[in-house]
Amino acid sequence: MSSDYDYSDEDGDYYYDEDEDMMSAQEDQDSASSDDDMDMDAFGDDFRVPQRAVRKACEIDHESLPQSAVEKLMSNDIEHISGIFGVDIPKPHYFVFYCATAAQKPKAQPFVCPICFDETQTSFAALACDHTFCSGCWSTYITSKIREEGEHTIRCMAEGCALVIPDPFVRTALADDPQTWERFNELLVRHFVTWNPNLKYCPYPSCTYTVSCPAAASKTALTTIVPTVTCGADASPPHRFCFGCSIESDHRPVICSVARMWLRKCRDDSETANWIKSNTKECSSCQSTIEKNGGCNHMTCKKCKYEFCWVCMGPWSEHGTAWYSCNRYDEKAGVDARDAQSKSRASLERYLHYYNRWANHEQSAKLSVELYAKTEKKMEEMQVTSNLTWIEVQFMKKAVDEVFKCRMTLKWTYAMAYYLDRGNEKELFEDNQRDLEQAVEDLSELLESPIEPDMIPSLRQKVTDKTVYVSKRNEIMLEDTARGFLEDRWRWNVPVDGFD
Repeated sequence: MSSDYDYSDEDGDYYYDEDEDMMSAQEDQDSASSDDDMDMDAFGDDFRVPQRAVRKACEIDHESLPQSAVEKLMSNDIEHISGIFGVDIPKPHYFVFYCATAAQKPKAQPFVCPICFDETQTSFAALACDHTFCSGCWSTYITSKIREEGEHTIRCMAEGCALVIPDPFVRTALADDPQTWERFNELLVRHFVTWNPNLKYCPYPSCTYTVSCPAAASKTALTTIVPTVTCGADASPPHRFCFGCSIESDHRPVICSVARMWLRKCRDDSETANWIKSNTKECSSCQSTIEKNGGCNHMTCKKCKYEFCWVCMGPWSEHGTAWYSCNRYDEKAGVDARDAQSKSRASLERYLHYYNRWANHEQSAKLSVELYAKTEKKMEEMQVTSNLTWIEVQFMKKAVDEVFKCRMTLKWTYAMAYYLDRGNEKELFEDNQRDLEQAVEDLSELLESPIEPDMIPSLRQKVTDKTVYVSKRNEIMLEDTARGFLEDRWRWNVPVDGFD
């Protein structure tokens, strides 16, 4: 048997011309290349594979669902359950499996409703339990349960009867009240979302959106990620919250279990009552009482003009140098405190170090509302004193948005730093924290500086550059911390749920 790869010298005149073969191969390659180019040009972007955006470690995949999409998920689950049991279940009440069916049962006269005793009533209805009442009482009862008590699982009116009223019966009773029927459906959706670990309702008032995030549905996953999600509502700022816990805010970079520990500790008045109630501080130079009324930590005493840091009360001149360390707790100072006083006092001082900085950024973030109003006036002033348009002065608002976002990040970094064990990883964490904090304070000072017409172009450039830098520092802080959780780099000084 011969092969396609076998040949013989006797099979005709066979010779091999290397130059001719190379020329032929080059012609074939040029032809193929030309054909490929022609095809690509002809089909345009059809053959170009779009580049997928690389998801950051501090982000998580999630999907925003309107109420209609959630109702569709409910219907799909109902069909699945119906197929398994071979029954027809009329709506999402498969949470409460009932075997009876609803029916309209006209009663022969005379019959008096045992609720209202109105002898003029002629329309009656009963469930499968045969407890009969007039249609008016049924309607009033069901409406009250939905509107006033927020019930989605409504039981029979008869005393001691536990039969659940099915949805078709509710729909008939509310035929003249579509708003209450709509509210009933909303309650059903909320119940479905509550019992589905992959779904969570947006906690913002009056928002009906739901977020689906299967990646954060297990407790194990919450030890390595901070599932911060955003619902699809058209709001400014967007509705951002944590999917994994009840904290209704973005608490990155700290995980849910540590954030809950910190909040419980902050609520312990026995440890912090005398300090939390303090809203003023004394000037380090003249001892005048000072109240903070802005977001910037650069304070100037109106009496003696002494400039200092609101957080550590140190001279502000030292905060511009490379050894800025206001963000880091001085362990040596803690040792000295233990030697001078007691161990419990040193522990309290350590806690207050982190708490005061946590509370300071929270207060500064709240004062951003006033900063927005001040910034808007400055934007209007810029338009009047320069040739900038309203769109061109939006750099000021973007800077305020970035300051607010970064202060929320910094706030939670102190909660995490309090529980981090000493070591190189904590040192690196505090280095990133320090760089972000210093950048935020610099940007805050620029935003609160007075507007001088001649300096507007320079101010615009400085604010824009600093905003970009602050955003980058915030991204580095979040990304490095998130990767630390994924790589199991962080070590805690107390037992934390989910960690050995």
